[in-house]
Amino acid sequence: MPDNKVLKLEMPGNEVFRLNGAFPRGASRREVMNFLLAAGVSISAAGTFAGTAQAETPRRGGRIRVACNQNSSGESLDPARSFTANDWSRVTMFYNTLTRIDENLTPQLELAEDISSTERATVWNIKLRRDVRFHDGSPLTAADVVYSLQRHKDAAVRSGARVLVEPMVEITETGAHEVRIRLSGPDVGLPSTLGVLNTAIVKAGTTDFRTANGTGPYKCREFEPGVRSIAVRNEEYFKSGKPFLDEIEVIGITDEPARVNALLAGDVHFVALINARSAQRIKSAPNAKLFETQAGAFHSLAISRDHAPGANSDFVLSVKHMLNREQIRRAVYRNYAIMGNDQPVPPSSAFYDPSLPQRPYDLDKARFHLRRSGFANQTLPIFVSPAAANSEEIAQILQQTGREVGVTFNLQRIPADSYWSNTWMKQPIFFGSNSPKASVDISLSFWFHSRSPYNESAFRNERFDALLINARAEADINKRNEMYSEMQRIIHESSGTCIPVFYTFLDAHVSNLKGLRPIPTGSMMGWNYAENIWLEQ
Repeated sequence: MPDNKVLKLEMPGNEVFRLNGAFPRGASRREVMNFLLAAGVSISAAGTFAGTAQAETPRRGGRIRVACNQNSSGESLDPARSFTANDWSRVTMFYNTLTRIDENLTPQLELAEDISSTERATVWNIKLRRDVRFHDGSPLTAADVVYSLQRHKDAAVRSGARVLVEPMVEITETGAHEVRIRLSGPDVGLPSTLGVLNTAIVKAGTTDFRTANGTGPYKCREFEPGVRSIAVRNEEYFKSGKPFLDEIEVIGITDEPARVNALLAGDVHFVALINARSAQRIKSAPNAKLFETQAGAFHSLAISRDHAPGANSDFVLSVKHMLNREQIRRAVYRNYAIMGNDQPVPPSSAFYDPSLPQRPYDLDKARFHLRRSGFANQTLPIFVSPAAANSEEIAQILQQTGREVGVTFNLQRIPADSYWSNTWMKQPIFFGSNSPKASVDISLSFWFHSRSPYNESAFRNERFDALLINARAEADINKRNEMYSEMQRIIHESSGTCIPVFYTFLDAHVSNLKGLRPIPTGSMMGWNYAENIWLEQ
């Protein structure tokens, strides 16, 4: 039975508990019938229910191949340095975080069994589960948590979570299974931060990540960056009954049609990030299903404010007015998207500011700002890649508009396997791919804080950075809303990040792969599919 479902049946409490516990272990139909009959349910009712329940009951066993959309020699088993879809898949297989972000974007306890705060959310006390072991058999302790969080502050680690951990001025063991974190200022959202995959817990002292020694549902049997990994079930996983599969192989197939063909041919069982143009083909296939996750994801067109031409504000505004967002939504994403407005908070967020005027597709304004920038009648490169899905299609639409207003955009096509390491954030105009985060604070911190390694357009704004810190400390939801609104306005007006649309994640899988439910922190259940899926026989 999926985690988010609760058995509702008139039965004694103990029997309900036993029955619910039996589902994750893959109870047989006979076992389910025995439970129900012992609880006084009639044979006919028990038979009907058992049949229905078993159809939804996870089964143990089986092997699947998963194909992500990236393939790079830079792939890593170090959670701190994880960056690609393949990396995220492996983090959730081999490691756990202190909290887990659920389908409602709410942090749930994971390795922590209790988290509480004092001093107006400046000091946080964490109690750890005592039944967790690393794959090498050693128990999880407070020392492991202190080491794991502390290492993000070391610049040499090159952690993606460094900007999130910087406010943790003290990370201290207060017992064998207790940790205290003192922050530089109040942060009511720390439990969400502790669910960011980069902060997954590793064994104290670990510096060699050629293999993974985590606490996760699968153990690493094989890992070759850019080739594949093989994960085998952790029989001592602390979540009873999980995981369900015997083995998961993860590979990268960067070419989207090849990824779809591999699925339809039965060569792989689950593929990430299908192009919207393939959606109907998947829906029509007898052996495959489309898996949609509506989230605030976006493919950004980033114009670096550190270099020409992006250092010129008029040039940035000119490009933002050249973006035909409606055409992009309809032609590129086949309506699996909603309109964006050059700021990263989607309309589904409680902190979205609807009063921010929608930036229009306006060729007159584009020409005006282009002339003022001094870049009219010039030829400028835009870097695109299959690694940043749909970047070429968006750039081609922009290229057509550019010709109308007086600038030539020259598309530079980069192979997927080298794009993130050699091109992304190293060129003046390029594309990014941004998954939604568990909170607005994390999103803004990741993508726009002055010191974030993921600040694609080199956006620097002291007022924005101060608002970000103040919003974390503000318990009054209305005041926090005002600050987030101002931050959205600053990004909309000043950053070099163009966000034409927020798109829907589209994955696809074989029909007998079960257990999937959307978690809007990313594709493939927020990448946390491994411990939740099973194969129906």
